Amino acid sequence: MANATMDAAVLTELKHIELQELGIPAPKDNEVLIRVRAVGLCGSDIHYYEHGRIGGYVVEKPIILGHEVSGDIVAVGEKVQNLKEGQRVAIEPGATCGECEHCKAGRYNLCPDVEFLATPPYDGVFCEYVAMREDLVFPIPDGMSYETAALVEPFSVGVHAITRGRLDAGESVIIMGMGPIGMVTAAAAKMAGARQIIGVDLEQSRLNTAKEMGVTHTINLREDDLAQKLNEFTAGRGVDLAIETAGSPKAVQGTIFSVRKGGRVAIVGMSPQDEVPMNVAQIIDKEIDIMGVFRYHHTYPKALEMLSKAEINIETIITDKYTMEQTADAFEKAIHDKTNTLKIMIYPSGE
Repeated sequence: MANATMDAAVLTELKHIELQELGIPAPKDNEVLIRVRAVGLCGSDIHYYEHGRIGGYVVEKPIILGHEVSGDIVAVGEKVQNLKEGQRVAIEPGATCGECEHCKAGRYNLCPDVEFLATPPYDGVFCEYVAMREDLVFPIPDGMSYETAALVEPFSVGVHAITRGRLDAGESVIIMGMGPIGMVTAAAAKMAGARQIIGVDLEQSRLNTAKEMGVTHTINLREDDLAQKLNEFTAGRGVDLAIETAGSPKAVQGTIFSVRKGGRVAIVGMSPQDEVPMNVAQIIDKEIDIMGVFRYHHTYPKALEMLSKAEINIETIITDKYTMEQTADAFEKAIHDKTNTLKIMIYPSGE
């Protein structure tokens, strides 16, 4: 494929994406070349599109967004041993150094030198082909769709959240925020044996969908009183594990309020403000364990296994599908129709 070109959807300036013809990357000795089949549109992509930055990660030059991805291997590097052409795969989007203290301790999601797809300055996968390191590429079961394989990435966040939160079978969980991450976290909790999963949101349409993702009880904060419903659902005890996925200061406060004495809180969502007021008296009085959740590590094999035999159809959260030529329309839809939009899927090589 020397000198061949591909189409790519490139963010050239704030809120402006254009289709460009770029060279197809040549895989290095330890890489495979993948034809991109399906890419989920993530909230971080939308943030870069709208604002050009997330915290210290700033878009300073044109960038290809997208990191929730699946595809087909079309070429392999000379030193690749465990993969072959023709395999259908899911891609873990973060290439870590393997040498820092965090990588060596197994928590490679904390690697300071990670090269993460669609995080400046690294390009993502709203393009026809991508070259990836062998160890970041995972063959998928024959019966798994490209869509589900792309959703392994956000699902991994949910798997990591319940792992960090030490969820045991038979426990109760409350999830603040029924966006895509809240939905897949609910699915992960259900698959892990949670007895009761309470979903909290402001949109009834999302709460309705959440019931298909494993949620057993819902609280609509536009209509319901959190304290009253929590008391009703848990007989005044509170939940074992509270997970925040909304990126909202009020949601963080809600998790601390909702968890039982001796319970755990896992914070996934990134609030727009760095500092969020919390009730320290409750944290101490209940002796709550509070954990931050950043991406994931060692989740892909487990996530693929869970999704391959799941009773929950994770594709339920896909509300819209677009071609790569329609990528800009997909972003605008996600921004302006939050009520009806959960996960948008984009197809760089056609459906």
